[in-house]
Amino acid sequence: MTTVELPAGNPVEAPAETTAAAPGGPVDTDVLRRLLDGRFADVKEQFRADAPDHLFSPSYDLTTAEHRDVTRARLRTLAELGGHDLGFSSRWGGGDSPGGQVAQFEMLGFGDASLMIKSGVQWGLFGGAVQALGTERHHAELLRPLLSLELVGCFGMTESGHGSDVSSIGTTATYDPATREFVVHTPDESCRKDYIGGAAEDADVAVVFAQLVTGGEGRGVHAFVVPLRRDGVDLPGIWRGDDGRKMGLNGVDNGRLAFDHVRVPREALLNRYADVAEDGTYSSPIASANARFFTMLGALVKGRVSVSGGAQSQTKVALEIALRYGAGRRQFKAPGRAEEVTVLDYLAHQRRLLIPLATTYALSFAQDELMGEMDDLLRVQLAGDEPDSARQRAFEAHAAALKVASTWHATRTIQTCREACGGNGFLADSRLPLLKADTDVFTTFEGDNTVLLQLVAKSLLTSYAQQFSDLDTLGMARFATKDFISTYAGRSPAASLVADVVEAGRIPDDLHDRAWQVRMLADRERHVVESLAKRMRKARSKPEAERFAAIDDLQDHLLLAGRAHTDRIVAEAFAAAIARCEDPSVAALLADVCDLHVLALLEAEKGWYLEHRRMTTLRAKAITSAVNALCRKLRPRTEELLAGFGTPRHWLGSRLVG
Repeated sequence: MTTVELPAGNPVEAPAETTAAAPGGPVDTDVLRRLLDGRFADVKEQFRADAPDHLFSPSYDLTTAEHRDVTRARLRTLAELGGHDLGFSSRWGGGDSPGGQVAQFEMLGFGDASLMIKSGVQWGLFGGAVQALGTERHHAELLRPLLSLELVGCFGMTESGHGSDVSSIGTTATYDPATREFVVHTPDESCRKDYIGGAAEDADVAVVFAQLVTGGEGRGVHAFVVPLRRDGVDLPGIWRGDDGRKMGLNGVDNGRLAFDHVRVPREALLNRYADVAEDGTYSSPIASANARFFTMLGALVKGRVSVSGGAQSQTKVALEIALRYGAGRRQFKAPGRAEEVTVLDYLAHQRRLLIPLATTYALSFAQDELMGEMDDLLRVQLAGDEPDSARQRAFEAHAAALKVASTWHATRTIQTCREACGGNGFLADSRLPLLKADTDVFTTFEGDNTVLLQLVAKSLLTSYAQQFSDLDTLGMARFATKDFISTYAGRSPAASLVADVVEAGRIPDDLHDRAWQVRMLADRERHVVESLAKRMRKARSKPEAERFAAIDDLQDHLLLAGRAHTDRIVAEAFAAAIARCEDPSVAALLADVCDLHVLALLEAEKGWYLEHRRMTTLRAKAITSAVNALCRKLRPRTEELLAGFGTPRHWLGSRLVG
């Protein structure tokens, strides 16, 4: 019989279940890998070929100081390797490929996450802010040195007392026309910049977000380039502290910054969207202060795309460790068999790991679509123009949705992988504790997930209101009819009859029908958004004193709308990837993976579907049976699906896989 590897590399005979021929025949895993790598497959493949092995050595046994030293050294290796510069203008040594830069960031996620985040701080947040919010004078002075690490910077947005409420940050930058300088000041401890990567030790300069004041009038949040030290010595008025040891990412020197009337020249303002003349006159091409604020933040949304991709890479590592371990670990004897059963042959274990594997594939295809959209929009920005505002807003909501989905999926899946490896998964050299610790904060930075999901829902409400206002009389009549049917099916005491009629008319017997699967997700999203819009209109019609509490009561509904929308767009991205796959064998395998992802999702949400009469109990039971059957069917294809990740074995850095 053939053999499989145990954690220490010792071969044992594999049971028949693990060596049976894969249904549908083997696939070309190179084709699968390139399809999963997506639009920037060449960048990823080049990185696999060129990246030095030492970038991927685990760092679980280092002190904080040692880990920071290692990360600094690796960052310099990365600067020499190149690729980090792809997202910048070719005028200043870049590659005019924002998507290519994020693709390399994703690849760093297969290694030590501290290096990934440290690079993101330097070239994504700090460099990205200079590129996106600055103008020619900033680009000419700063971009080349920050790309080469001659200039190390940080990104000073978050404050101790304001968190996600960026518009209310308390740091001020008051213009003094007598000296033509801005005076940057931290009025109290709640306005201290906190959790700032690079602030504790490495950064020489910061992009600081502060309330601009000129002529005695506040103009809202703007960004300024503020030097922190010269020749290794902090400049007057600069205070910095060290956040110290964290749950994970200890190769990143997170710290705190405060400013005591620090003066910077007028040109320190990153003035793409607003400027202050020598006499203090304020000007902006964007008349609305609110629109100006969100345009500025929208220009920085690449960070959310990056975090989403990095979380997916760390998830892939955890899944590969757990699945390979499960394919070698044996436990309990089955009647009539001499050897113990491989744990991955148990249905419960398959459901634990193969369903997250399917969802990881789904999120990867959704990430690829997001990166393509980002690349198109940011290329316009690199050329000095402004992208279409409606398209930009839609992209921002898309990026928020995927960041939420990818990071929460990472948190859940890595925990499951740890449990699936038992006590061995708790040992540091399995790498799973490190993956768990490093990725946990991904749900918090670049936007708290709960806040971002509400942002997604509010974007849906805006789109819904726009569609509603665009309907003519005939369209209104059709909308009212559709809404009546939806409401009746969901609320009527006699709704079971309606549900049966609706199912008979539009649901095929085959649960694998892709159109039906997507329609089920779209119907849920539509119903949730429509009902939310009605409740929101009612809440906003209340007296001002009651309005805040009334809207606060809708937060659970907002979150449900955001989740329902994200579920649909992820499934549609998977379906689109299958449709463009030209290899029939790969497409057939991916069709099964997509079925597992969507049907497992419908199974998890069956309470909603049953409650709203979108599904009968018989259909719900059939979905569970189909999920089980798909797990059995895909079990022999695990090796091929892992090969699709394209992870060199030594990158895994785990004792559990040899």
